[in-house]
Amino acid sequence: MASAPRPVDVLIVGSGSAGLCAALWLSRFPSVTWAILERRPGPLTGTGQADGVQTRTVEALASFGLGGALLGEANHLLELAFWGEGQGQGQGQGQGQGQGQGQGQGIRRVGLAADTPRGISHLPHVTLAQARINGLMIGELERARGPGQGAGIEYGVEVVGVQVDQDAAAAADDAYCVAVSAVQGGQAGTYRAKYVLGCDGAHSSVRHALGIPMVGDSTDAVWGVMDARPTTRFPDLRRKTTVRTARGVLMLIPREDGLVRFYIELPPGTPVADVTLAGLQARAAAVLAPRYGLSFEGEGAVAWWSAYAIGQRLARRFGDATGRVLLAGDACHTHSPKAGQGMNVSLQDGYNVGWKLGMVLTGRAARAVMMDTYVGEREPVARELIEFDREWTRWLSSKKLGEAAGGGATDDAAFMEHALAVAEYAAGQAVRYGESAVVASMPDAATQALAPRLAVGKRFPTAQVVRLADARAMQLIDALPARGSWYLVVFAADVHGRERGPGPAAAEALARAAARLEAVVAAFTPPGADPDSVIAPVLVLCGERKLAVEGEGEGLEIPDFFMPVTGPWKTRDVMKVFFDDDSYDAGHGHAYEFYGVSKDGGGVVAIVRPDHYLAKLVPLQDTEAVQAFFGNFLVPARTKTASNSRSHTTPTFGSGIVPAR
Repeated sequence: MASAPRPVDVLIVGSGSAGLCAALWLSRFPSVTWAILERRPGPLTGTGQADGVQTRTVEALASFGLGGALLGEANHLLELAFWGEGQGQGQGQGQGQGQGQGQGQGIRRVGLAADTPRGISHLPHVTLAQARINGLMIGELERARGPGQGAGIEYGVEVVGVQVDQDAAAAADDAYCVAVSAVQGGQAGTYRAKYVLGCDGAHSSVRHALGIPMVGDSTDAVWGVMDARPTTRFPDLRRKTTVRTARGVLMLIPREDGLVRFYIELPPGTPVADVTLAGLQARAAAVLAPRYGLSFEGEGAVAWWSAYAIGQRLARRFGDATGRVLLAGDACHTHSPKAGQGMNVSLQDGYNVGWKLGMVLTGRAARAVMMDTYVGEREPVARELIEFDREWTRWLSSKKLGEAAGGGATDDAAFMEHALAVAEYAAGQAVRYGESAVVASMPDAATQALAPRLAVGKRFPTAQVVRLADARAMQLIDALPARGSWYLVVFAADVHGRERGPGPAAAEALARAAARLEAVVAAFTPPGADPDSVIAPVLVLCGERKLAVEGEGEGLEIPDFFMPVTGPWKTRDVMKVFFDDDSYDAGHGHAYEFYGVSKDGGGVVAIVRPDHYLAKLVPLQDTEAVQAFFGNFLVPARTKTASNSRSHTTPTFGSGIVPAR
């Protein structure tokens, strides 16, 4: 460590899912400087810790271009199996169907169901070791930073103090007002930054330095966990399976490379220090072995194991009073791992805060307005997570099973029903952000009727469309990559008039709206910047795509606004115009039907945030509403300043500094 490291815009403490995801966003803003401090001596390795990647997290990673690598390496979870006490055929409760092979001695299959119900996401729920997920993000950071630059992570650095110069923080948005004291290899140094993200886990040094307590409680519930390659005839080993019995509860989650994650309920109050691998194996065998057998033979049969007591805690605050130091991930919320939420919610914290920092630090957005929305949006999510985890832990309890009114069969059916009822939440798709500067109020009934399936504050759903330029069938969300820009997704009426729309009138209306939207976008785009760098347009049309290509006398012209001259080579981008039409090899996506958009209506604009949440719905011709919305937080082009300039004076940490509180 240099005794006086170079100041950076953002200092991230912790290289877990939250910190790495925030860094991925910052890498999309080339002028923003950042660094990551990690107390470990090197990157996370091995198979343990978190492994479940929920569909919303898969979508987030895919937005950074990591979807193909993730899906190619991970195990895909497509089906759930529910088992309970008893003998004989499974009952086929709920959405699933019982199977005749569920004839265990003392256990029976209750039913099967889809892991992710239809319509929640176009991407699957997968499992992969957290070390590999981190590795994918680190690899992308190395690619974004350029050859020989590394991933921007300093390992073996222990943070020992955080102080904020509150006077400097109040005086100038661009002040390097946070000092982070750290030790690396016995050498002390001080890092200075405009913002610090504490992503350093449940025992966060940053949170401790801020004096923020964790509030919550522990239970007497204790669980063991192991990643293993068992020998067994149990038929549902490659399904995500829950086995609930009075003798104990098991969860089996198939992993990559033939591994299976076992979650094993232990007797209440068991001291974690007394748990042994042999004891975990015996507990698992007591549930499965009587009929199906269960053993762990040979070298490498168990790749990793651990034990933990369940506790749910929430940080009293998610940052300091100035908003210059923020907490994310396990640094501000902890819970049990059985619902597969920890890594996912943590990564979504980083997915929320990273682009906001990027916009502020590049002078595109007002700090006072933008940064308040991080805590405003993510703290309620964390509170909901704690409540969800408490309820889920109660269901996954043999004590709960023993107390069930009406007997085990009734309770088994109720558990399966509950698990399916919370599937959207468990997938990370139920989050709905409330009204703020970056989420408009709920639209009036007339506006909502223009796109009934689009919910303001929720993640923008996706449907298949066909690209005009090359006939490629693709998901619309793939046209909205994580590049730091907002998106105007425009749905227009049938500009051909061949189906039932107004034809030329719709084309003229689209041209008028495009001209006005272009002026709105230009008002917030810095001089010399690409016209789509702050707000990028995407056009979705209905009708026959070939008519737009071949002409056939229709006179259809795509407004230049939707095909801007942009990019390093300053070429016209024709890849953001799509049709809801038949494709050559993937059928018809029926996107307008999916969103509820009328083909003969007036058209609608969906304002989509960089993190894919729907911020506002606007009738196509109401461009003043678009201007007013962006005016809430974007800085008009004429007043932009280079807030990330290296010429700023580093504040003197003297009388103005107080411990962050």
